Amino acid sequence: MSNKTRLQRNSKVNDALAAVLADTFTLALKTQNYHWNVTGPEFIDLHELFGKQYEEMFDADDEIAERMRALRAYAPGGLEAFKSLTAIADAKRGLPAEKMVADLLASHERISERIGEAERITTDSGDTRSADLMVERGQSHDKMAWMLRSFLEQ
Repeated sequence: MSNKTRLQRNSKVNDALAAVLADTFTLALKTQNYHWNVTGPEFIDLHELFGKQYEEMFDADDEIAERMRALRAYAPGGLEAFKSLTAIADAKRGLPAEKMVADLLASHERISERIGEAERITTDSGDTRSADLMVERGQSHDKMAWMLRSFLEQ
């Protein structure tokens, strides 16, 4: 493989990982906001669930960024950088608990799609370690989505 081909593949992997990093950070921040602001009869359960979820995502951000550094890429940082890369919308103000859950569910479903794209890119590039990380992240978001979806089912 030529150096040019290797650099192009690495660029695609780095871009995919940067997008997942930005999505994960943005969703963690949204979840933390809802953790702070949830009210109603389900307050305690949702407050605890949201807390566990955002903590797991903040830990995951570190893993993703460190993987990027292992690949000799720079991890994006800062709100402007993340805003330009993410597909996750900011938290909405004043939502009732059920709407918060629905908003987070939609965000987890969206990030799972983006992680699937990153998994394909990393697999196609032959970067099995990054692909494994994306599989792990996808499973985590699928589980979080399942928990949120279960809350909404009557």
